[in-house]
Amino acid sequence: MHLEVVQLTKRFGDLVAVDGISFGIPEGICFGLLGPNGAGKTTTIEIIEGVSKPTSGRILYRGEPRDARFAQVAGIQFQSTALMSFLTVRDVLKLFSRLYRRTLPLSELIERCQLGDFLDRDANKLSGGQKQRLLLALALINDPEIVFLDEPTTGLDPQARRNFWELINSIRQQGKTVVLTTHYMDEAESLCDTLVILDHGRIIAEGSPRALLDQHLPLRRVLLQAEQVPPGVSGRITRQQDEICIETDSVERTLQQLIASGADLTRLRVQNPTLEDLFIQLTGHQLRE
Repeated sequence: MHLEVVQLTKRFGDLVAVDGISFGIPEGICFGLLGPNGAGKTTTIEIIEGVSKPTSGRILYRGEPRDARFAQVAGIQFQSTALMSFLTVRDVLKLFSRLYRRTLPLSELIERCQLGDFLDRDANKLSGGQKQRLLLALALINDPEIVFLDEPTTGLDPQARRNFWELINSIRQQGKTVVLTTHYMDEAESLCDTLVILDHGRIIAEGSPRALLDQHLPLRRVLLQAEQVPPGVSGRITRQQDEICIETDSVERTLQQLIASGADLTRLRVQNPTLEDLFIQLTGHQLRE
């Protein structure tokens, strides 16, 4: 394993923020820590990064306890970072490049993170998406083996989020290990090869998004606008406002049954279960904002 978390616990007085969790992260994947605010994601990632100390448990990097060298091979984009006032984006890049023994050429970072249009702008006057791209460049400046991204797209508009996803995918394609925390379901489903779902400091599910959905939510929903249930249709059938919902393990079979019944399929919809559906099933509540 590239990185291992072994029986990690973190207490703040009587509050158990992280409750004895263990997991491994293979090299070269995007690994997600998923859950609502307050689930323990940021506390867990800060301990792994070395920013915070655990109450108990171990973090192993390439099979060994982390040492001072870890800071040179890890890149971190924190959930919130204050940048120095009155420095341009170019100045900030130059400043951070002096903090590491080994760095990527600034021209490569500028191109990779698409910073060229605002290099000479005050770093504190960037838009949300521009600032996140700069912070990603700072996390990559030492050409890290493993990159930590703590809720990097929070507060971004949909287009800026999608652009940032493309940057994350480009990092993964270079063989780097990405550790991502998020409470956005579509983000985790789109980016993560493997994920751990946390709630109240505990792991409640672990695996690939597809495997978790197939394991816990194998049924699909076929939604049909109709007054009555067509004859000969099998499955769990409920009514949702002006639609009939048919839960089925075979969409093809259900469609054949609907066609045979003569049902009007003009406004038929098929819904696949989502990670949010999974979370609600596992925890009994919606994701907390």
